[in-house]
Amino acid sequence: MKTSVFTDQISSCAEVLHNGGLLAVPTETVYGLAANGLDADAVEKIYEVKGRPAVKPLSLMVPGPEAMDRYCLEAPDAARVLAEKFWPGPLTIVLKAKDTIPAIVRAGGDTIGLRCPDHPLTLAVLRAAGLPLAAPSANPSGLPSPKTAQEVLAYFNGSIDAVLDGGPCGIGTESTIISLVDKPYRILRQGALPADEIADTLVDNMTIIGITGGSGSGKTTALHVLRELGALVIDADAVYHELLNTDHALLDTIEARFPCTAANGVLDRKALAAAVFSNPAALDDLNRLTHPAVISETMRRLRDHAMNGGNLAAIDAIGLIGSGLDKLCDRTFAIVADREARLSRIKSRDGLTREQAAARIDAQLPDDFFVTHCSGVLHNNSTEVSFRALCKNKFLEVMHHG
Repeated sequence: MKTSVFTDQISSCAEVLHNGGLLAVPTETVYGLAANGLDADAVEKIYEVKGRPAVKPLSLMVPGPEAMDRYCLEAPDAARVLAEKFWPGPLTIVLKAKDTIPAIVRAGGDTIGLRCPDHPLTLAVLRAAGLPLAAPSANPSGLPSPKTAQEVLAYFNGSIDAVLDGGPCGIGTESTIISLVDKPYRILRQGALPADEIADTLVDNMTIIGITGGSGSGKTTALHVLRELGALVIDADAVYHELLNTDHALLDTIEARFPCTAANGVLDRKALAAAVFSNPAALDDLNRLTHPAVISETMRRLRDHAMNGGNLAAIDAIGLIGSGLDKLCDRTFAIVADREARLSRIKSRDGLTREQAAARIDAQLPDDFFVTHCSGVLHNNSTEVSFRALCKNKFLEVMHHG
């Protein structure tokens, strides 16, 4: 067999594929060895030429997200979000396969990986052929993946029908493979696309609601409603206190700024309180040290939630405004209530006297602060039932309309 070398003969490449031949194609990562992914006999040639174990499934190159409906039983929202962000690009998305995909492609399994390569010539071939392409890397199994047409020829000259020479590949590392078949979603192969970029994209598509307000306003009720709607609720104050017990790098930083407050990685809360009490500049310094750590841990939890298929989260924080946590939120809600209602709730909930409850309220920021800085306000001056209904309606509105 004579291996042809094409440069821009797209119709000739499509003809090779329609005739059941093997065509090496360029991508942004490495060269792939392609065959008609719906032709079992053509795909078998890939396994033979590469010496690829039959138990290893193949992915399909496709021209865009529309292929998900054509070749997959179902595609969760996460699949379309990732395709919109990263396709064309070095991401393979694994989904449940339709039985129109030959068993040899799936290695007898029930899933299929889809990838849209970021190379204009290969995209042109995909569109001209009108076929999905089974296309592992164009190398004998176990040898380095080729980054140029010449490297492909060094492996397979005379063994495959043609090579489409699209120049050297820019990345040189295989695509990242993520399975969205089950939850949590799993990175099956770490490749050119970092896992955190994938998780961050899913977080960006998540609805994140910030909840803030003073004691007795009804934040707890609002958060219960969010949990019932499936939200991950992150208590930023709890995160802060957890980090002060576990984040040794943060404690070392605090100790450097406030000596004798976190010696040997153990926080002395009284010493720290004394260092910042009645000293606004010192308190600002402490916040500059702790706020980034709280945001980082909050983002880690949001990523985990997104990779578990979560699409709704809430951040609860008195200091939501000013800490930077509000920047993570799509909407922020101030929960406010009349003073008498707040006094009654605090007294009943915490067993305080009216004077003690009033002192707690007076020590906190006024409602006007929260109202001014939040994108929405929820008034809690009636029954719990009516407030829950108000919260649910508002949160569903945010989820459906942003």
